[in-house]
Amino acid sequence: MPIAGIGSRFIAILIDTLIWVAAMVVVVILAAILLPAVHFAGHVSENWVAGVVILILFLLQWGYFALFEAFNNGRTPGKRVANIHVIHRSGRAISFVEALARNLVRFVDYLPSFYTVGVIAIFLSKQSQRLGDMVAGTLVVRDRAIESPHWGELGSRTITAPSFASALPPAPHLSVHLPASNVARLTAADLEVLEGFFARRLDMDLTTRAALAARMASALCSKSGLEIPTGISVETFLEAVAHQIREVARAGRQPPLAGF
Repeated sequence: MPIAGIGSRFIAILIDTLIWVAAMVVVVILAAILLPAVHFAGHVSENWVAGVVILILFLLQWGYFALFEAFNNGRTPGKRVANIHVIHRSGRAISFVEALARNLVRFVDYLPSFYTVGVIAIFLSKQSQRLGDMVAGTLVVRDRAIESPHWGELGSRTITAPSFASALPPAPHLSVHLPASNVARLTAADLEVLEGFFARRLDMDLTTRAALAARMASALCSKSGLEIPTGISVETFLEAVAHQIREVARAGRQPPLAGF
């Protein structure tokens, strides 16, 4: 997937910083209002409010970026606006530990002011990684929109295509039917990883391609409980999974029927 540039990352961090600062200000203002109000309720109540405020400020300080990236497919609000997200170098979604690691080092990247060290590291790194990315093994990449076919699943766009459609056999993965309840356990992040593999597989040697497909299939089966049907290849199984994830997403966007 294309690596995010310094411009889009600057937009993302600027938006996130504004949101983060605004949240901090709101918490401080609420604390200034609540602490005098509970003062008359007793010393214990006042201590409880102060403790909750400190906890919230601590979570905002250390958890804003890490929690969003770990549980929102590598996207903070700023990254979503800038159309970028964080992934592991292998192409999979990042875990909470990796999100926490890259953001604990954020304060080193920030030195001496507004990410000077981080910007220098991005320019010197071949994959535009700041120090936090190097520690956690992560990359910041641009979102890639998945184009929906204009003329059915095969994506034929020529006037004469319908004349030959009946002579062409259907794509093998379209005849594979997987349990919808298992497919529903997979997410948009899983689809992004599959799409990345499909986009790069023709450039891989056959051994690497087969090994990577097998690893991805094993991970998807472990996560969803799916099993590879007998008589189909691993790549056909991956194509079927991607197709049905899209179908589940489309079904979720359909408006409800009248009368229901």
